[in-house]
Amino acid sequence: MSATVSRSRRSVLAVPGSNPRFIDKARGLAVDAFFLDLEDAVAPLEKDAARDTVVAALNEGGWDGKVRTVRVNDLTTEWTYRDVITVVEGAGAALDCLVLPKVTEASHVRWLDLLLTQIERANGLEVGRIGIEAQIEDARGLVNVDDIAAASPRVETLVYGPADFMASLNMKTLVVGEQPPGYEPGDAYHYVLMRMLMAARANDLQAIDGPYLQIRDVEGFRRAAGRTAALGYDGKWVLHPSQVEAGNEIYAPSQEDYDHAELILDAYEHATTVQRRGAVMLGDEMLDEASRKMALVVAGKGRAAGLRRTKSFVPDAAEG
Repeated sequence: MSATVSRSRRSVLAVPGSNPRFIDKARGLAVDAFFLDLEDAVAPLEKDAARDTVVAALNEGGWDGKVRTVRVNDLTTEWTYRDVITVVEGAGAALDCLVLPKVTEASHVRWLDLLLTQIERANGLEVGRIGIEAQIEDARGLVNVDDIAAASPRVETLVYGPADFMASLNMKTLVVGEQPPGYEPGDAYHYVLMRMLMAARANDLQAIDGPYLQIRDVEGFRRAAGRTAALGYDGKWVLHPSQVEAGNEIYAPSQEDYDHAELILDAYEHATTVQRRGAVMLGDEMLDEASRKMALVVAGKGRAAGLRRTKSFVPDAAEG
């Protein structure tokens, strides 16, 4: 099963890797995924101790099926290689993915792939099981995003890093997640988001939106998340428990849409295999192969989100 449907990432919780209290609290939140952060959320003098805290947190478990992820430091720093070695040697069996921040070229991903492979072989871990999430955070990364997305079979997601990206473009604003003052009407980030989405889908990857920093403004979060969900993004980073419910709701199909997608798939299968007809009807709705593909997307998102069908397919009713 492809990464786009095998792991649900509607809500991805950022958790400081140096804070055991926040880590314990994260276990009880209804997020699809989390990352224990060794990068921006950890002070330089706390990096070494945070690695050990992260290893212990992963090995202690209690994550209830969440996608277990760690964000290491970026490759311009002196900490990255030790982050990867310590975390994977210490807790590789309890880890699903590593987030590599500030990826600007494909060689960054290939470096991490090679190091992971060496550690896995040396420690008896399944080679290739640990995935990579590549975070795009500046203009250079976006220019090279196609190569980055295709750099390794380990890559599962492309993640948008809005704050650093805005800084890299010299945007005249300090508010992350909102339109820059003076850009009316329209969406100043549409090209960036769509460019990343194209690269992700061309390589069968998930696309994840970055955080909305105004953590008490849930309506603002909903507005920002709604834009990327409408484009087709799979989820968004969340920074506070108040954002979790909204993220899970916005990036999942509605129950009505999910049920309809499953009915389309059933009707198409019944007409083309049982009845051996090319003309497919669901009530008054004419269906074709494109309809089936669209339904697969919605049904896949619904299944990954844990939705359950409330309507059953009835062949006679489908024929109208």
